[in-house]
Amino acid sequence: MKNLFNDKDFWKTAVRLSIPVALQNLLTSSFVLADTLLVSSLGTVALSSVGMMGQWNFLMNMILVGFCSATTVFISQFWGVKDLKKIRHIGGISILFALAVAVIFTVISLVIPSGVVSIFNDNEDVIATGTEYLKVVAFSFIPIALTNILASILRAVENVKLPMYASAFTTVLNIFLDYSMIFGKFGFPEMGIKGAALATSISAWLGVVLIVLISVFQKNILVVKGKEYFQFSKKELCAYISKAAPVVLNEGMWGGGTFVYNVIFANMGYEYFSALTIVRSFENIAFVIFIGLCSAASVMIGKSIGQGEIKRGLLESKRFMFIVPVCAIVIAILIIVFRAQLVSVFNMGNNISETAIETALSLMMIYAIAFPFRMMPYLEVVAIFRSGGDTITGAKYELLSLWALSVPATLIAVYVFKVPFLVAYAIMYIFEDIPKNIFCMKFYLSKKWIKPVTEEGIKGLEKFKKNQRGEK
Repeated sequence: MKNLFNDKDFWKTAVRLSIPVALQNLLTSSFVLADTLLVSSLGTVALSSVGMMGQWNFLMNMILVGFCSATTVFISQFWGVKDLKKIRHIGGISILFALAVAVIFTVISLVIPSGVVSIFNDNEDVIATGTEYLKVVAFSFIPIALTNILASILRAVENVKLPMYASAFTTVLNIFLDYSMIFGKFGFPEMGIKGAALATSISAWLGVVLIVLISVFQKNILVVKGKEYFQFSKKELCAYISKAAPVVLNEGMWGGGTFVYNVIFANMGYEYFSALTIVRSFENIAFVIFIGLCSAASVMIGKSIGQGEIKRGLLESKRFMFIVPVCAIVIAILIIVFRAQLVSVFNMGNNISETAIETALSLMMIYAIAFPFRMMPYLEVVAIFRSGGDTITGAKYELLSLWALSVPATLIAVYVFKVPFLVAYAIMYIFEDIPKNIFCMKFYLSKKWIKPVTEEGIKGLEKFKKNQRGEK
């Protein structure tokens, strides 16, 4: 145990990479939290509508996460051998795919907004309010996609501060615009829920502009002459697709499964979904430290394996396998202790129904208990397996647990056995997280996830295997 944690260089690098990413995601989550808090003052229907449209945006983001993860797999390993040309080629491919996804979601949202909202709930007030919000917030999808990809490229080359600065700027701007446009302050017209959507769109576009401007000033990895980003070869494109396809399928179908959960829960009553919207605002906050840790793990492990330092990559993975569950248990305890105070923040104006508040308190307890069990597979699949070069096995385990076990169990529980909302919510976690923990831990211990994409990494793996055989 002492050998795991007496490496000062490991801790310095882990802190340097994880804290800015965690702070960036804390700012992004604060962005969402501010939206939710301010919209909650408009009542339960408005809160529920924004929460439902947030899940539509979540589905898009899950697909984008797939491309971001594939981007990190390649760039972190190429960064280990300082191959800047290939880094930019992978970045260009990623940008094109991300834009394609964002354009599709934008077009659907603008052409059939009421159809999207009606998937979640058939209440006329919810459909009308959600449609009004979606038609405006849809214009934020393209800049959100660009921001995600550019941030992934920067993080993979250990430039973690610029995405953090951009998030700080967009969060502060969004809070100011939210307050001004929803309630008609500082000379802005009072626009209600449409003001919240417009604030999000403006902030998202200005965030991209800021990243580009600072990159030009810094002359960082994003700045190139001519069309270097898009001069990638067919071989590079095929290699990217072969790694990206399983990850995108994984994240897209995981997002699709979560989308199905949300449809189920939303149709059980918009008051319940308001409670779920409140809880998810805090889920995002609780999750930020683990996004930072997993981002650091991904870069560090991927860089080591890309350099052919397989033993070092394994040691780093073991360290994160200890750090993450300890942090998760601490966060879970804090959620349980302070859940009443957290939920009460959303009802300062007494505009949220008693049913929604009481349900939110119970949901917080269930979420806290499930939290450590969710974080371990997240670390293994997103950070360890993918940075090691295996993008298929983790996807298989996630989709099996989700679509073969949890989604059917939740559907049967709700529509056949007519279980209460809280029971359905608990069943979702039980049938997904327990089997996934078992599958992922077994695969992690096998070391079969180490699949380098660089020549140095492949040679290093061969040497590592020979040493392992020599030890037996």
